[in-house]
Amino acid sequence: MTDLFTPYTLKSVTLRNRIAVPPMCQYMATDGEVNSWHLGHYQSLARGGAGLVIVEATGVVPEGRISPACLGLWNDQQAQGLAQVADLIRGEGSVPGIQIAHAGRKASANSPWEGDNHIAADDSRGWQPVGPSALAFGGDLTRVPDEMTSADIQQTTQDFVDAAMRARDAGFEWLELHFAHGYLAQSFFSPHSNQRTDEYGGDYAGRSRFLLETLRAVRQVWPETLPLTIRFGVIEYDGRDEETLVESIQLIRDFKTEGCDFVSVSVGFNTPTAEIPWGPAFLAPIAQRVKEAANIPVATAWGLGAPRLANKAVSSEQIDLAMIGRAHLENPYWPLHAARTLGKERPTWVLPAPYAHWLERYASVPDLPETVVS
Repeated sequence: MTDLFTPYTLKSVTLRNRIAVPPMCQYMATDGEVNSWHLGHYQSLARGGAGLVIVEATGVVPEGRISPACLGLWNDQQAQGLAQVADLIRGEGSVPGIQIAHAGRKASANSPWEGDNHIAADDSRGWQPVGPSALAFGGDLTRVPDEMTSADIQQTTQDFVDAAMRARDAGFEWLELHFAHGYLAQSFFSPHSNQRTDEYGGDYAGRSRFLLETLRAVRQVWPETLPLTIRFGVIEYDGRDEETLVESIQLIRDFKTEGCDFVSVSVGFNTPTAEIPWGPAFLAPIAQRVKEAANIPVATAWGLGAPRLANKAVSSEQIDLAMIGRAHLENPYWPLHAARTLGKERPTWVLPAPYAHWLERYASVPDLPETVVS
């Protein structure tokens, strides 16, 4: 029976298990470039035993970053730093992935611990956001984006292509297009944010055009032997969930036709008034519906940090990979925790030999009790 520790093969890539680290923004870059934080962070996550480690949302242009502290992939110097990250991940036995992104109307924001709001228009650290329509997201993201022209849209598709080529040449083996979370691509698909009346708005065909054109263009440059994947918000929890989900499944079918190999199922996050039913594995049944209706392999994140819960979602074939995010931040060796919890034979061997051997050899030696010095 398939479980969390069953290898997974997609195209020419084989993951050592079904545990994946999803993209998680670190907000630690300067000018979009990798530094020692990123090198240590991603090597640690890979050393912990996950089968796949996906690098955080990486801007395809400077104005596509969520914040000034986000990674970028719009020049070759950035690509050189990210190549080091890919090599470190691969060297620890994980498959290196990367998510490329444009934040759209949510761009030019402060880091979450610095307010998570739009940078003021007169602050030199920021820039003018763009989007499908001149509609602000709302909440703390109050800036009204410039409505993109057709030329802007076509240039952005090319920016994704250029970033995909750099990711390919940097040695990444798993590419994820960030079409979720209210960022640019997702906002084109959502009626909450797209009120255009031209060929990029209106009905399903118009609202899906930018996403499909971008996927189609990236497919031309990304190797056929490597997974080309998409993170996509399929539901909003805004009161029109079934309509959104039905449209989303149709779009994912179209993604598959255009060469998408895998979908990471998420929430749209296109409106601050959504009532999301946060809870353990709350998206797993939605992911299963997408998987079965679109006949495509899927993953999801959100609420899968308990090993038995994640294992059940995989073994019941609701999902093909479990994206374990926050639990990996708390414990980069989460796969060892999962192996022990699930009663795997010789669990320490999910880690590298210099760790696994000694942890196994002295497993029966009790820790010394804490001594309180008065």
